[in-house]
Amino acid sequence: MTAQGHADRTALLAVATEVLDSVAARFVEGIGAPSAVTKGRNDFATELDLELERTISAELERRTGFPVHGEEFGGPSLTSGTAWVLDPIDGTFNYSSGHPMSGTLLALVHDGDPVIGLTWLPLLGRRYAAVEGGPLLVDGVAVPPLERGKLADAMIGFGAFNLDSAGRIPGQFRFDLLGALSRLSSRVRMHGATGIDLAFTASGVLGGAVVFGHHPWDNAAGVALVRAAGGVVTDLLGAPWTITSGSVLAAAPGVHEELLDMIAQVGDDERGQNR
Repeated sequence: MTAQGHADRTALLAVATEVLDSVAARFVEGIGAPSAVTKGRNDFATELDLELERTISAELERRTGFPVHGEEFGGPSLTSGTAWVLDPIDGTFNYSSGHPMSGTLLALVHDGDPVIGLTWLPLLGRRYAAVEGGPLLVDGVAVPPLERGKLADAMIGFGAFNLDSAGRIPGQFRFDLLGALSRLSSRVRMHGATGIDLAFTASGVLGGAVVFGHHPWDNAAGVALVRAAGGVVTDLLGAPWTITSGSVLAAAPGVHEELLDMIAQVGDDERGQNR
């Protein structure tokens, strides 16, 4: 990326920061909002999801000229061109239940690559942001890059699962993965919000995050943060992460390699049992 390109993106980050700051008080005020729109099994949106997406999208489009693809209302393709991708409330079930582990996720995606990431956690009073190339900013202050780590010493964020689920990544595989992980790290955490797992990984609170979801509005902002912090991001099979990836494995150097080895071993064990 050229110096001019970095400067342009830094200016866009400043605008996005102002937009998210402008709705933070509304986010805090609305905690506990009930379900308003059912989106499928165990998934819903609140009226505040809809309100925040409309407000943030309108301001971003007005001030930057780039369209917005939001979780609730959709938007342009994210595999080509430039667009913002927005999750107005990540961790909606937490938020609706009054649980503070929730936030707003925003990324600028260029030709499928997140080049700016913001994760705002108003209920925790914490803001994470980065432009491609780093550094990671926590509450506006640059933090040092991630150091190489070991899985045995790390806390790992783990995605939610239903043992009976037969979806893209079956519940049994997730369950077996959790068991294997518990033997290598006794510090597994389930926060119920992908954005929090990825932001905590970027800042070094977590050593890594195992994400089973594939939605770009859940993953793009956090991927940008982890990359900017010097972390490693792939899918669960080790392929480079893209906007169309079906999962995310993000971790500090060293920890990522150990997690990949563990996942491969679980996969081999399951294939052996099914022969």
